[in-house]
Amino acid sequence: MSTTTAPRAATAAADTPVEIARSTRAELLRLRKWPAVWVTIGSWLAMNAMFAYLFNYLTYSSGESNFSTEGQSRADLLADMLPAALPTSLPQGMPMFGGAIMMVLGAIVAGNGYGWGSWKTVLTQGPSRTSTAIGSLAALGTLVAGVVTATLVTDYAMSLAVALAESGSTALPGLGEMLHSYGIALLVMETWAMAGYLLGTLARGPAVSVGLGLVWGLVIENLLRGVGSSLSWVEAFTHVLPGTVMGSLVGQLVGVDGPDTTPGLLDTVGSGQALWTTIGYLVLLPLIALWLVRRRDVV
Repeated sequence: MSTTTAPRAATAAADTPVEIARSTRAELLRLRKWPAVWVTIGSWLAMNAMFAYLFNYLTYSSGESNFSTEGQSRADLLADMLPAALPTSLPQGMPMFGGAIMMVLGAIVAGNGYGWGSWKTVLTQGPSRTSTAIGSLAALGTLVAGVVTATLVTDYAMSLAVALAESGSTALPGLGEMLHSYGIALLVMETWAMAGYLLGTLARGPAVSVGLGLVWGLVIENLLRGVGSSLSWVEAFTHVLPGTVMGSLVGQLVGVDGPDTTPGLLDTVGSGQALWTTIGYLVLLPLIALWLVRRRDVV
């Protein structure tokens, strides 16, 4: 009896990476054919294009030679839309707006599996719970990486169009500077997506998890930071909240210029603390979601 059990256990252990790869491919296929995913991604790309380039270019092109907005001259406004400014323009809207949309994406990826009954079917007839959950998380991470890459490509195309239209410089930033910016953008978007995935797993549905995520990211953290100005213990608590640390991480890169800066950008905590706290969230959030999938009934 023992001689047959050991080879089977070894085979199951060896097959685990194969199961994870198959689960990842199956989840990517589901996401690729799901219109809601493309609508969510398209809304972020459209929002980023409008607020980072379209509205700024309309403001620039309609101004006089001495025009300025929010203390920014027309020359500065144009410089912010050129390819050389990609390291600061890429992650600028991600701590709040991009993060909120990625949280919605993560919530619907996890939550709809419960609402449609697909998780129930897969976990009772398909591979192990661990392989299924890791495959789903890996597919979501891959999708978010694609979104960040698409954002970079879109930003470069629009900045190049502005440079050609206004006879500006088409010079690109340094490779190291661009990789640093891309890495921070990827870290922020992945973390918000994993937060949404955890909420979708907790609520077992997309509606409640999307609502809770948006209220937390857009309202509650801002209220807590406002209260923290008068209560020191609340202020200390806000320094470890995801919106604060990721807003500070991008804010340190972009530069926070007073109250007229992009919403969501902060300088509350230092870049080192913000980086490691964000990495901690990126590791902890999917682990909690994986633990929940393994421990709970899916019926």
